[in-house]
Amino acid sequence: MTILILGGTAEARQLAAALVADGVDVISSLAGRVNAPNLPPGRVRVGGFGGAEGLAEYLRQEHAIAVVDTTHPFATTISQNAQQTAILTGIPLVRLERPGWGQHPRSRSWTWVADAAAAGATAEAAVRPFLTTGRQSLPDFLPWADRNVLVRLVDPPTDLLPERWVLIMSRGPYSYAGERQILTEHAVDVLITKDSGGAHTVAKLDAASDLGVPVVIIARPKRAQVAQLETVSEAVAWCRSVEVLRFVGRSIP
Repeated sequence: MTILILGGTAEARQLAAALVADGVDVISSLAGRVNAPNLPPGRVRVGGFGGAEGLAEYLRQEHAIAVVDTTHPFATTISQNAQQTAILTGIPLVRLERPGWGQHPRSRSWTWVADAAAAGATAEAAVRPFLTTGRQSLPDFLPWADRNVLVRLVDPPTDLLPERWVLIMSRGPYSYAGERQILTEHAVDVLITKDSGGAHTVAKLDAASDLGVPVVIIARPKRAQVAQLETVSEAVAWCRSVEVLRFVGRSIP
């Protein structure tokens, strides 16, 4: 009985480790957008499925009994495909998503926008912005080629950055002291990021707030209604319940 985990997030790796330790056959599916990703325990596949029908066929081939969508909060396409696949196959699907930063004590002091274009418009007066929005959003900020933009990425950008931009290559988690040092040394006058949530990258928000640096956050996109969990322990319990129901031959709601 195989469980497919979609995504390479920290939560995905933790879930895979817990299930493999329980003797569950786990396949973790990674999109392949990150070079040298941290691989989880169990079987791993990399790349797309070819839409919902391709994912459905893959699940049938692997005799999967459940799918856990643990992709990044902004990876909407694969989540939509997973939902359609659940309808096509009847295979149970649950979404494991870390809570966003909307409940952070300082969240009301930050500016929340719908997308990267809105973030750029909101921070139009910025001279030394700090972008931590990922590679795919960089084209939206190219009108700032004449500014001293600081960019942080996990992997190298696909295209050359403007000459005045400064690139930092690193992978979280990040410390408060380190984030404060970056903001101070580069005289950052606005921090632009996505509502990734979790604890690995929240330090930049705390450091910026303490330094009085404005924060602009791109809100998470709306998703289709799917049963959602917030913790790995909840996801482990859900997977165990699916296994038990399959084993005794009962139908799964």
